[in-house]
Amino acid sequence: MTPDSAASPGAAGPGTDGTRLRPGDRRILEQYLSHLRIERGLAANTLAAYRRDISRYLADLARRDIDPVAVGPQQLGAWLQDLRTGADGGSVLSPGSAARALAAVRGLHAFLDAERVSTTGDPSRLVPAPAMPRRLPHPLTVEQVEALIEAAGRPGTGRDATERALRDRALLEILYGLGARISEATGLDIDDVDVQERAAVLRGKGDKHRVVPVGRFALDALEAYLTRARPGLAARGRGTAAIFLGSRGTRLSRQGAWQVVQRAAADAELSDLPEPISPHTLRHSYATHLLHGGADVRSVQELLGHASVTTTQLYTQVTVDSLREIHAGAHPRARRGA
Repeated sequence: MTPDSAASPGAAGPGTDGTRLRPGDRRILEQYLSHLRIERGLAANTLAAYRRDISRYLADLARRDIDPVAVGPQQLGAWLQDLRTGADGGSVLSPGSAARALAAVRGLHAFLDAERVSTTGDPSRLVPAPAMPRRLPHPLTVEQVEALIEAAGRPGTGRDATERALRDRALLEILYGLGARISEATGLDIDDVDVQERAAVLRGKGDKHRVVPVGRFALDALEAYLTRARPGLAARGRGTAAIFLGSRGTRLSRQGAWQVVQRAAADAELSDLPEPISPHTLRHSYATHLLHGGADVRSVQELLGHASVTTTQLYTQVTVDSLREIHAGAHPRARRGA
């Protein structure tokens, strides 16, 4: 990139998302997106999100007659505030969406700085991300988990109803019994589970692998599915090592697994809950029930594959809150002394 590539006065042109950008700003955007696509190999959906967020940012700079290579921290901070109120002319963004937009813009300014085009260095280093509200997980009770799994294992109607029920029960037993993410469960291959060792290899975020124990309930459900249901499903496909298969004999997709959980929640009539049940709800429940059972935080961190124990400590707060409720309801002097 050369200084000639920087923004220059001129008529604005409409972007692919309808945002009008100055010609120089558009060149900056396209060069940065090309860098992300070629050098970093970002996916098309990610690139589209970057384009949308950065186009909104560049359009706001154009409205205020600010050159993107000369942006200061105060101007960038003011734009971030505008995102939270919609003062830049766009929709009002939540703290999470504003933080995502800021991450895209941070990358742009780091790129301009690395290309020695920026006259102000990287102003985004001095702009903090919006404070994120702390969201505590909403785990199920043990009884609710059991009802969910039982509902998944009840055959419905149709020629492959039994096969589907065996698969669905095994999937939920894996999600809850291993604390697996949905992508980890659907990514399991036959060789990833060692029945003799009662262990499984899960491929987590960043292609990190971890070995986790597999309980008896999960092993039994998995064995029933592999012997009585998977062969029939596999016969419809062209051969795959995946454990969990869809109706066409191919690896069950994340969307397919999500639908399995949704159907089971509906059949179990678990509707009176703080939030809808998702595959991640079972992972939340796994962690919370381990801590309730006496597991230490570091061990749960390893089992969940969390990079930081801080993430795992969210579940200790859930446990403390539960104990506080029990104490308040059971101790004769808790209400007045609390």
